[in-house]
Amino acid sequence: MSKPISFPEKLDSYLSSRSLEGVVIVGNMKVGKTALFSRMCRGKIRRIPIENHTSNIRAGLIAGTDMVAFDTPGVFSVFSSNEDEKVFSDIVFGNITGSNIKGIVFVADAKNLKRSISLALQYAEYGLPMAIVINMIDEAGQRGIRINSDRLSEILGVNVYETIAREGIGVRKVISGLSDMRKADSLVEYPSWVNEYAAVVERLLSPKDISSRAIALFLLTGDASVEKYIAEKFGKGMLEQLKALANEYRAEDPVTCGTHFTNLYYRKAEQIVSKVQETEPPPRNPFFVTLGDWCIRPLTGIPIAVSILVLMYLFVGSFGATFLVDMINGKIFKSFLIPWITNLLAPVPSEFVRDLIVDPDFGILPTGVFLALGLVLPVLLCFYIAFGLLEDSGYLSRMSILLDRLLQKIGLNGKGLVPLVMGFSCVSMAILTTRMLDTIKERNIATLLLIMNMPCAPLLAVMLIILGSMPISAFLTVFGLLFIQAFVAGFLANKIIRGDRTMLIMEIPAMRRPRVMQIIKKAVFKTYFFMKEAIPFFMLASLLVFLFERVGGLVFLERIGRPVISDFMGLPEKSVQVFIKTIIRRESGATEIQHLSNVYNNLQLVVNLLVMTILMPCMNSTIILFKERGARVAVTIIGIVMVYAVILGSIVYHFCHYFNITFS
Repeated sequence: MSKPISFPEKLDSYLSSRSLEGVVIVGNMKVGKTALFSRMCRGKIRRIPIENHTSNIRAGLIAGTDMVAFDTPGVFSVFSSNEDEKVFSDIVFGNITGSNIKGIVFVADAKNLKRSISLALQYAEYGLPMAIVINMIDEAGQRGIRINSDRLSEILGVNVYETIAREGIGVRKVISGLSDMRKADSLVEYPSWVNEYAAVVERLLSPKDISSRAIALFLLTGDASVEKYIAEKFGKGMLEQLKALANEYRAEDPVTCGTHFTNLYYRKAEQIVSKVQETEPPPRNPFFVTLGDWCIRPLTGIPIAVSILVLMYLFVGSFGATFLVDMINGKIFKSFLIPWITNLLAPVPSEFVRDLIVDPDFGILPTGVFLALGLVLPVLLCFYIAFGLLEDSGYLSRMSILLDRLLQKIGLNGKGLVPLVMGFSCVSMAILTTRMLDTIKERNIATLLLIMNMPCAPLLAVMLIILGSMPISAFLTVFGLLFIQAFVAGFLANKIIRGDRTMLIMEIPAMRRPRVMQIIKKAVFKTYFFMKEAIPFFMLASLLVFLFERVGGLVFLERIGRPVISDFMGLPEKSVQVFIKTIIRRESGATEIQHLSNVYNNLQLVVNLLVMTILMPCMNSTIILFKERGARVAVTIIGIVMVYAVILGSIVYHFCHYFNITFS
């Protein structure tokens, strides 16, 4: 008997010293399992080798619990002989120790519920407690799909949760519900000979840790994992006896038997989905049909795309970044709350404590909380609304088709537009969505462009605010250079990075009138969850910079960084604290440059905005970059963009200074 693979001791001394309960995250391919895992496990992650497999899985401690989660590869059927699809069986049947499997977290694709429920019924046969997570519920809604989760929960007998895992929406409910997982009801009716064989297995083995029917089904399909499990736990003689009985009971070969079982699950899934899902028929309005055709034809599509970008700028840039920001940040925070809190803290004897809270340059409230709520929140909300309108109307996929030929020049296809546009929302999540691209080359190119060019929504919000008070030439310079360098970098990367580019194959939803109220509701939820996660980082960044400044750290960095920051790039020495906050959280650095805007001239603001957009991803993006692309690719990308950012900043400053371009 070979020794089971134990949980790596380097994962965490806390994990290696205790026998912890674990859950296994399973589902079809590309349903968001890893996105859910990343949201559930925010600490140290380790890759776990599986005995007799070339692949491995990821494991981590679930936030706020003493439970471990295992992220497994996507599968089509539990009866397949594919190596990835046998990982779950190897976990359940004892190839990993250090964690007792408490249950299954099954991730379903809300857009393809029938396929997911069919697979969920297969996992239910293991007899383990289970929870169903219906992910990408927002994308299903865009396709007119409505799912009655409560009704589905009643039918299956388990808790059902709705999530948008890439945004973190609904994940907390999943985590809190892990202690309330239940075994799913047995819904599939098998032929009598299967039930008879399962009864024999129950009588001979009486297994306590797994369903006897699951063992019977896997024996009938010739599963190697269950055969090894029986041989090690009950002896080789018992295994041979059960295999001989399986040959007598089944009338066909194991492969055909597994296909027959899969068909049973699929037919049952059809019945279930018909009771819990409604699909809104595509619109028959000839105007939307014609408009959809116009959007993908270059002659009409390009003017439409330009018009939509202008409208987005007016809504996000003018309304959100000017009107709402002036209303919230100017009138509520600066004119009322900050003076009121300053007077409230006046009796506090410690000047250090007062400054820590309300110092206008480094205080936690002015630079950590109020700037986030006053600058980032209104523009982020407007961005999510605008982005939601493009998605829900069906226009975003048509823009992908329209730009496919252009994206081919930089090594991508039209599908690459999705992670690139997602980068304007959150670069961290956009890096995760590069998984939808088919080749390693495409993923690496898209990741490079995201790190190098894409200001996330909060950073974009502050950029629009700052540039909004300057001539249009400043706006065109910043975003024009970002666009040009994106094309040049992608073109060069396409030539240098080895690999193939795939053709564009994607689903095109019907063009329709967007559901505005639902879009606003989702935008509010997304903004809330983002701010809930981001504000602690804002506060932490402000606290660290405050303490660093009090011990003389900023003065020291300003002194040693003067040759690069002041002499080479022409920026104020205080740019050091902007770059420090940018590394901690991009939008935190963005709010800091807004806070210090009085020490910059317009040319320096333009240069600083360019440099901080390119310089280095925030901590979250850096962690995900290393996870998704590996250490070698991540270090290469970060090294390239940091050196390039400094060089570009210097070129722009000295060029504009030489030709007396001040953006005044």
